[in-house]
Formats: sequence, structure tokens, C-alpha cells
Amino acid sequence: MSTILRRLPPSEATGLRTGARHSLAEVYRPADLVVLGLGVMIGAGIFSIAGEQAATTAGPGVILSFMIAGIACLLACLCYAELSSTMPTSGSAYTFAYVIFGEVWAWIIGWALILELQFAAAVVARAWAAITVGAIANFGVQVPAADLVQDVLVFVILVLLTGIVALGARVGLRALWIMVSAKLLAIGAVIVVGLTHLDVANFGDFYVPPKTLDTAPATVLEIFVGESQAFGWFGIFSAASAIAFAYIGFDIVATSAEETANAPRAVPKGMIRSLVVATVLYLAVALVMVGMVSYTEISVERPLASAFRAVGVDWMVHVIDAGAVLGLTTVILVLIVGQTRVLFSMARDGLIPRRLATVSRRYHTPTRVTLVIGLVAIVLAEFVPVLTMQQLVVIGTLFAFMFVAAGVIVMRRRMPHLDRGFRVPLSPLLPALSLLATLWLMVNLRVLTWAWFALWMAFGLLVYLVYGRRHSLLARPSAPSRHPHGRHRR
Repeated sequence: MSTILRRLPPSEATGLRTGARHSLAEVYRPADLVVLGLGVMIGAGIFSIAGEQAATTAGPGVILSFMIAGIACLLACLCYAELSSTMPTSGSAYTFAYVIFGEVWAWIIGWALILELQFAAAVVARAWAAITVGAIANFGVQVPAADLVQDVLVFVILVLLTGIVALGARVGLRALWIMVSAKLLAIGAVIVVGLTHLDVANFGDFYVPPKTLDTAPATVLEIFVGESQAFGWFGIFSAASAIAFAYIGFDIVATSAEETANAPRAVPKGMIRSLVVATVLYLAVALVMVGMVSYTEISVERPLASAFRAVGVDWMVHVIDAGAVLGLTTVILVLIVGQTRVLFSMARDGLIPRRLATVSRRYHTPTRVTLVIGLVAIVLAEFVPVLTMQQLVVIGTLFAFMFVAAGVIVMRRRMPHLDRGFRVPLSPLLPALSLLATLWLMVNLRVLTWAWFALWMAFGLLVYLVYGRRHSLLARPSAPSRHPHGRHRR
């Protein structure tokens, strides 16, 4: 038991990553981190989730749902900010758990992050292809063999973005700035044009009487309640759970800590600022969505586009399509970056083959692990029905959120002497609230999702016991330091 609970010393987690084979170059500035966060948090969902939840779950109260979700995610973000400022490492929650809870828990969190990021890249690539084909069709162009075209597009986008990440963080960063700027322009157009067509009567009093649904309970919470409900306060909080998933992604900013100048201060600011900006933008689009048409008339399939058509602004459909395609492109790009950094850290610690931690001398990136991630994403997107498994992405993320919130409380007690560039205010109250909020989001997931997640984690634990436990660098007391000396810079 003591072997699997061995903890990584904080000095090893925060020590200089040095040497050309196992270090990453500093490339990110504070503004870059905000763009990184917006790149992954704002995808095509910003144009649809408000309408979907208003029509089916919360009515005009979806505005309140966005506020509740934003607060829940902000609590988690504050916890990530403190641990990132204490341990600025590319491993993010995986490394935090390694230092605070021990190796087996670090592996479990790393395994959950693999589920989150790897599946997410495949899911978003498949959604990107479908939206791209739909955008082409909206210009009146007939797309023959649409399914085949989508398969080809999935392959092309994953190969292209994997190549960009493999070529270097600076290349990916330039591309990200351009695409994020363009999609923010599209979102700005949606907000400005939409505000000119608001009808205050559509907001009502933000409350729709609750309604019992004739469907069997599917989520953990519905099983305890004994029935499925929509609207009312239950619907508002239920919609908040779905909306919180749209905000997920700020945690990926933490994986860039090792490549950021003055990371203990820059990374917390980057995460918090990107989440605040994303929350404001989501709220603004939700306000436009609910204010343009009554929630009873919203088209669930294409809510925002149909709303603009209803008020006679048909050309905005193409703006929305462009924003959705760009939005999902940046999401895929940042997901690949985040997954690369997590696996790079796990490989550097020996829990997965250490060869994957090799940094290319030419491109100064972990090219080998990037190519592996891209290949796996292609296989999943092409041959697995990933769109039916989206909640697996969410549960992996929320599982990590729980450990990060608990980690703030435990680390304050065990290691109060460590330097912290950021401290969660009102600790341990706010981390405890973050833990409770995360649990609330998790019980709103389907029982089937929990079952698949349990199987994934059981398989992961088996992999650790067979391989990771024996190959861990901490299992080699006579081995040299985990990180060579000197820092590689570009």
C-alpha cells in the first residue's frame, strides 16, 4: 500500500524541467493564456446550448442557469488557480494529485484526464465535420455522400491540427490567435444584431411552472427523485448542470504552466480571466436567444439560426456557421495541446512509456506523444460512435475537479510553507463549496455514463498495477533526478 501511495516531492514537481530531451520551452504570455482558455471554452455550443436548454428544460430561466453554472465553474477555477500557482507544471491535476494524495491517485486522475481530452478531441472533430457540411449546405450547395464527406473532413482536420501542434507551440499559438479573434467577431455580431431585435415580453418573469415528464429516470438524481422533471427551479438547476459542461476547458490552461513565463502568477490570472470572459459571452448570447423569440417557439436543432430567420435576418445564419466552424476548430487544437502535456508529464514520471516524454530537438515539442494522440483521436472519431458518449468527457473532467478542490484543503494543512502565487479566498469554505457543486453536476449525469466510467477506471487501475507501478521513477531509488539540470529555451 505504501508503494502505490508514495508521493512526489513538491521540489520535484516544481523543479526546473531541464535538458533538451525532457523540457518544454517558454512560449506563453498572460494574454496568450486567455486566448487558450477562450479557444477551448467557446465552441459551437455558444450558438445552441441556450436555446436547447430554454426550449426543453428551463424556459427563460436559462439566464439564471448560466449564472449558476458560471459560479460553480468559478469555484473550481479558483481551486485550479491555487494549485497551479503552487505547482506550475504541465501535468495539471495529475501532478497535483501526485504531490498531495500519492501515485495511485495521480494515475487515476491522469487516466480520467485521458478519457476527457482524448474522447473530447474525437467528439468535437466529428461535430466539426457535421457542422461544416451543414454550413456548406446553407449556401445552397448539395453535398453528395454527406457521411463519406464527413469522414474525410474528420481525418483532414485531425491530421492538420495534430501537425500544427507537433510543429511547435508558437505555430499553434499564432493559428489560435487568428481563429479565436475571428470567432469572437462572429459572436460579437450575433450579440449586437440580436440586441436590436429583443422583445422584453419573451423574458416573462424567468419562471415557468414545473412539468413532470413521461420518461423513465435516466440520471442518478432522477433515480433518487423518482421522476423526470423540466422547468421550475428543478429545471433551472438541471439546465445549469448541462450548461456548466460548456464552460469546461479552463482547466486545460493549467497544462500550459510549464511553458509560461512567471507561471505562478500568470496561469491563475489567465484561467480566471478566460472563464469570466467566456461566462459574459455565454450570458450575452443567452440573453439574445431568449429575448428574440419565445422559448416555446425555439427550434431545438438550430435555435439561434432559426431565431434570426424568425426576425428576418437570414444572413446571420452564415455568420453563425462560420463562428461554429472556427469555434470547434480552436477547441480541437487546444484539446490536443492539453492532452499532449498531460501524457508528456505521465511519461516523464515513468507511469507510461518514458520514450513518449522525448522533446523534439528541432521543434521543441513532445512530437512523438502528439502524433500518438492524433492517431488515437482519428481512430476514435472514424470508428467509434463518439457522439453518443459525450458525457464520458464530462465525467472525466468533473472527477478531476473533485480532487483539485479537495487538494486545496489538504495541501493547506500538509504543506502550508509552500509558496503560492494565488490563494483561494475563504478557504476551506470555497473549496468545500466547489466540491459540493461538482458532486451536484455529477449526479445529473446518466447512470449509463457512470457505469462506463467505472469500467474505464477499473481498466486503468489494472494498467497501473501491471505497468505504471513498476516503471515509475519513484520506484527507482538509485535513479538520477527526475528532471535533468539546466533549462532549455528557445
